[in-house]
Amino acid sequence: MHKKLLLKGHFHFIGIGGIGMSAIAIALIKKGCSVSGSDLIKNTETERLKELGAKIFDSQSKNNIDFVVSQLRNQEIICVISSAIKDENEELRYCKKNNFSIKHRSEILAMIMKSYISISIAGSHGKTSTSTFLSTLLELCTHNSSSITGGIIPIYKSNTHIEDTKFLVTEIDESDGTISKYNSNIGIINNIDFDHCDHFSDIDEVLSSFKKFASNSKKLLINNDCEVTKSNFISNNQWSNNEIKNITYSIIPKVVNKNNTIGKYYENGNYIDMITIPVPGLHNLSNITGAIAASRMIGVSFKKIKENIKSLELPKKRFELRGELNKRIFYDDYAHHPNEIKATINLARLFIKDKNNKEKGRLIAIFQPHRFTRVKQFIHEFVMELSKADVIFLTDIFGAGEKNISNIDSKLIADLIYKKNKNVQYLKDNYEIKDNFLKLTQKNDLIINMGAGDCHNLWSILNNKNT
Repeated sequence: MHKKLLLKGHFHFIGIGGIGMSAIAIALIKKGCSVSGSDLIKNTETERLKELGAKIFDSQSKNNIDFVVSQLRNQEIICVISSAIKDENEELRYCKKNNFSIKHRSEILAMIMKSYISISIAGSHGKTSTSTFLSTLLELCTHNSSSITGGIIPIYKSNTHIEDTKFLVTEIDESDGTISKYNSNIGIINNIDFDHCDHFSDIDEVLSSFKKFASNSKKLLINNDCEVTKSNFISNNQWSNNEIKNITYSIIPKVVNKNNTIGKYYENGNYIDMITIPVPGLHNLSNITGAIAASRMIGVSFKKIKENIKSLELPKKRFELRGELNKRIFYDDYAHHPNEIKATINLARLFIKDKNNKEKGRLIAIFQPHRFTRVKQFIHEFVMELSKADVIFLTDIFGAGEKNISNIDSKLIADLIYKKNKNVQYLKDNYEIKDNFLKLTQKNDLIINMGAGDCHNLWSILNNKNT
């Protein structure tokens, strides 16, 4: 049924602790390959890799490569990198100098996918959530599915679950143009937005990369509610939360609250049943509708889906409740694009309304901007969406390796928000927030901490725990 995975040699990952890199490294170990890697930061992913037998280095030195070579007998070494690893990296330079095989992580993932019926989720927003929902449904409904994603899937407590299964769910990253490397049995496009300004010049370049992904997919499933996707792709399989006519899979919401969304489910315009989605938020309804659609495309019965849908949970860092501190409710969210911030703030509003639809507490947004290029491109959109919170705190921009050539900073964003909402303040980092937390917040506040950098250490810092 499955093609044998033809991967030989030893794989050394530079930057192995990243959520995407670690997932692929774990998959290789599960497939019987030997793995090592380096990362400057220790985290749960590097610890798990150690437990699985990988040699992990906490520096990025050519000595790491020498050590790996000394432990292997005439075995080919494949150096695996992501687009975050720059040419000046000492390990990478040493591997090039010694003519080792160098592969981008996308090439390794593409090879792994060949031994399964692959279902790949792409899109500007919601990839990790959709991958999580689909992975959960297929695990519970088929018991014959593996996953490699960019987030921690609650049912597996990991970003990777690899077995000798029929199906493989993969999350596909479009940020660096490598999306064209994948050949999928079913390719899913959630939505398309302009982002990753460090790599793409405009929306047309982004769209072009998605078109390559679509052409490499045997079957294509698209979100008909995204205008860009709807206008640029033709597919026999679409989903919608707004339309029924000429749509393959639809869920039309009837009840929307902080606990769930109840909607009418249709296939090809025909009403099937009422369905209760246990994860709140209209953007999550879209992601779950896409996951249901993909499940139906591979033959999972609607009855099984309805039985198991109650088990769906969001992945970590997606509106993740961290806890309560001095009667302040604290959530983490990965939102780092204006449209993601919009969806997250809309969802948070559902949580601070009482039965009479009156607000019973303030919505506080803490935001760590991510990448100087993104801030420069979308500064006015960031201002518009963030200003919709009741109180806004901005910390320094997380550069993600970028240089600040435009001399842009979070104080500028705060000054622009101030013209729309006076309740805004710049705070340098997590520690300045901690020092002023009780003074800046009050009882019954709902705090949503957003960003894609190290902002998610804040909850541990507030609670005096090691990050």
